[in-house]
Amino acid sequence: MSGLQSLRGMNDILPTDSPLWQYLEGQVKEVLDQYGYREIRMPIVESTELFARGVGEHTDVVEKEMYTFLDRNQESLTLRPEGTAGCVRAALQHGLTHNQVQRLWYQGPMFRYERPQKGRYRQFFQIGAETFGVGSPDIDAELIILTHRLFKKLGVSESLTLHLNTLGSSEARARFRKALVDYLEGVKDKLDEDSLRRLYVNPMRILDSKSKTTQALLDSAPQFKDFIDEESVEHFDRLCELLTAAGVTYVVNPRLVRGLDYYTKTVFEWMTDALGAQGTVCGGGRYDGLIPLLGGKPTPASGFAMGVDRLLLLLEALEVIPADIYNTVDVYMVVAGEQAELAAFKLAETVRSLPSKPRLQMNCGGGSFKSQMKKADKSGARCALILGDDEAAQKVVQVKDLRGESEQKTLAWDDLAEIFA
Repeated sequence: MSGLQSLRGMNDILPTDSPLWQYLEGQVKEVLDQYGYREIRMPIVESTELFARGVGEHTDVVEKEMYTFLDRNQESLTLRPEGTAGCVRAALQHGLTHNQVQRLWYQGPMFRYERPQKGRYRQFFQIGAETFGVGSPDIDAELIILTHRLFKKLGVSESLTLHLNTLGSSEARARFRKALVDYLEGVKDKLDEDSLRRLYVNPMRILDSKSKTTQALLDSAPQFKDFIDEESVEHFDRLCELLTAAGVTYVVNPRLVRGLDYYTKTVFEWMTDALGAQGTVCGGGRYDGLIPLLGGKPTPASGFAMGVDRLLLLLEALEVIPADIYNTVDVYMVVAGEQAELAAFKLAETVRSLPSKPRLQMNCGGGSFKSQMKKADKSGARCALILGDDEAAQKVVQVKDLRGESEQKTLAWDDLAEIFA
């Protein structure tokens, strides 16, 4: 083993695992394409100020979890901890929000300095979608319905529950925040350490506390539903109607707040109990106040992000991974003889150029016929093309079935298309 190792919580994705990643990413892209979302790719490194302003200075992400450093010009830079702030920055920088509706999506690594555990890494991967320019609940519904379609497509929808809530307007949120702080100040001595730290800087996050004692205290706390403005109630009620009409079931969870400061009105999470403590697979909502916070004109916006690492764990736990995704080779070419080797490269390119675009792997590095056949079998290919000097001279090839019981046969090069239709 080499003395150099990957950093803790930052993992290699090996060739044995990458087919599963490619499968998931392909399924997601297919669904997003169906809904008219276009891909955007943002830098991994951004100005620290972007996340301090966009995510919130007093969130756990900014206070404790960001990878931040000074460059040679003493400018503070940060490895992106999430995708929304960077996507908004890109949209503003390139004028994508000016009198336009945008449906965008992205994928890639994010970074947070957290204690690594199964499903939670320091370099983790997200796929996200953001919409700009639509303030009505139909776009919120579309985002949720889109994720529901994806989870059905992946075969995991039966193990996921959609949790919904509304955070109301920023004014309603401020009124509730004051009432919540006033109440919690009266029971400060009973709060857990995390909740006590959040009391004056991010009290809404206390609603999401994992402490059973704190949750019990919240039973007598002011209820957010009593502070929500009428417009937000109508928005939420219409969203629920749209989801019901589309056949998407949900649970209204009044304590769902999400961990970032920029959410208003709709918030949602897809949760599972199949992964233990790491139960949230996808989450999002509406963040109408973020774009002006980052210097743009008031623009309605909503989106979601899903954890790729965690979703892969769910696919494995539920055993819904198609077996054939690991077959990366359709045909293996066995070569014996100097003249055969010269001809093999031309024949291989001919096969790869067929309309069905078969994936052909050619034996390189020589080896006996027996060892080459072992490699052919190990490759996962369904057949082997065997080319010797005699076959090369006659422009024929031996075709051996590696997975069935068909007899080996000889085919002219021009007739190979029939076995790769």
